[in-house]
Amino acid sequence: MLKFESIPGPDLEARSAMELGLASSPRGASFGRLRSVAQWYAGCRGQVPAEQVQRARVVVFAGGHGIVGRTFEGVGLSAFAPEADAEILQELNVGAGPTHAIARRVNAGIRVVTLPSSAPIDTEDAMSAQVLNESLAAGQHAADVEIDEGADLLIPAELGVGATTVAAVIMGTLSSTEPVAIVGPGSGTTDSMWKTKVTVIRDAMFRARNLDPEELLEVSSSPSTAALVGFIIQAATRRTPLLVDGPLVATAAVIAERLAPGTKKWLYAASEGLEPAHHLALEDLGLEPLLRIELRAGQGCGALLALPLVESALDLAADEVTAISSQLD
Repeated sequence: MLKFESIPGPDLEARSAMELGLASSPRGASFGRLRSVAQWYAGCRGQVPAEQVQRARVVVFAGGHGIVGRTFEGVGLSAFAPEADAEILQELNVGAGPTHAIARRVNAGIRVVTLPSSAPIDTEDAMSAQVLNESLAAGQHAADVEIDEGADLLIPAELGVGATTVAAVIMGTLSSTEPVAIVGPGSGTTDSMWKTKVTVIRDAMFRARNLDPEELLEVSSSPSTAALVGFIIQAATRRTPLLVDGPLVATAAVIAERLAPGTKKWLYAASEGLEPAHHLALEDLGLEPLLRIELRAGQGCGALLALPLVESALDLAADEVTAISSQLD
């Protein structure tokens, strides 16, 4: 049985003070959803106004999903071949690709953590109990390293063809959603690929029935998914806020909340895509996304795009709260 430390709660006094401060003026009340961002971050940092983000970090957990090798009537389930993982990983390692392009623009750093591939989850368990524990520990260690180096906002991300399939299996199982309803567009799947995906997810969900969250990780996820869970829990344990983005990251956050209740209070949803699993995960967590831009790029791109909104929310809130305070003096 997995055991985690109790998750501390954010600073409710700081959050309430920020909420009251912004609500006490017409201008502050006009900031819309940015108010909730400022309130959330103030609670996470225990400051009113909260200091601006100084060190935002993306941690990409890269690992293969054995399920992508499956075919039905000679057709696979993804527009990308499994070999694409290595190509994208190489791109990340040399500072290229969409994640680096956006990260440079918003001044965020990137770390890549590689994990083993999983077995095909429609016929086998994703990993052994030992690999599960090692993967969770890898995620926790990555969070510790980033926080010890000064990260004040973390963006967990994934790299692996088949990530939406894994998210669909887990969220379909947790929400009792039929396979045909949980399958989304993926990254450019055709009608034939969609049929394959439904077939594979159906078989994987059958194997996942009646499992608790820990068993679900071992049977139906992947080492990279487990690492995401460990990373999210450890960041929350250490009172560090996270921007979550993408179906698999959101799904990992759902599992994290079940294993370590209270984790979700440290999360803010950056974006929501077209995958039903992504919507179900955010709904389960009670999170409303900042962006809905039909993004399917993965690798934390949606969270990076939302980062300037977070920073702007903090600037607006700090300016307004300071102005109100000076008027009262």
